[in-house]
Amino acid sequence: MLPVSDTSSMIAGMNPCRVPGRWVFRSVAETDLPRLLPSALAVFREAEGVSVLVPAQDDERAMAQITLKVFSSLEGVGLTAAVSAALAEAGIACNVIAATQHDHIFVPEDRADEALALLKARAEEEAA
Repeated sequence: MLPVSDTSSMIAGMNPCRVPGRWVFRSVAETDLPRLLPSALAVFREAEGVSVLVPAQDDERAMAQITLKVFSSLEGVGLTAAVSAALAEAGIACNVIAATQHDHIFVPEDRADEALALLKARAEEEAA
């Protein structure tokens, strides 16, 4: 399957799906990575240190993952903007990680169902 780069097609075909799990972003020391890597979903090195996305503990305010099933091109323009605009309008914070096959949206766990419904509605609106 070839990646989609047309803005309208990416939005209409985003097919957002909630992924099981509870996640938190943390800043950690490089020396902590060997312990965290087996459970880390993502790692990013910044000038200030290492950021990891790891499973949340029971008492932590967690993020939920929504994966956009469209195979969007890394050179596509507008999908992230459409997603973040739809969520921002509803006051839902989001963190986006673009991978080679899909985009992954992390939203506060207590607003995940609302975010998913908004993204599905935005896709349907674009398809119409």
